Amino acid sequence: MIDTKYSLILVAVMAAVTMFVRFLPFLCFPEGRKRPKVVTYLGTVLPYAVIGMLVVYCFKDVSFFKYPYCIPELLAGALVAGLHIWRRNTLLSVFAGVAFYMVLVQLVF
Repeated sequence: MIDTKYSLILVAVMAAVTMFVRFLPFLCFPEGRKRPKVVTYLGTVLPYAVIGMLVVYCFKDVSFFKYPYCIPELLAGALVAGLHIWRRNTLLSVFAGVAFYMVLVQLVF
């Protein structure tokens, strides 16, 4: 059994590391100092790369040859894309897509 002292030390170390990681960008790139070009480039490119990886991850185990033939995934993906193009609201798009997918999987297919 883990004792209380060990648990408190563990939580304190995790909190310190989390705070350090959160404050590190502000220490490395203070306000008023120009950021390196590679950091600016990564800031513009990485969000699109992450979205692309999420799309690949969401569709990686989908079977086109087995019932329901990826229909719920494609419909939910189309809803997410359509809502995002229409409203430009990421949270609305993602939450609506997840809710729609769950309704399709649980009640329709």
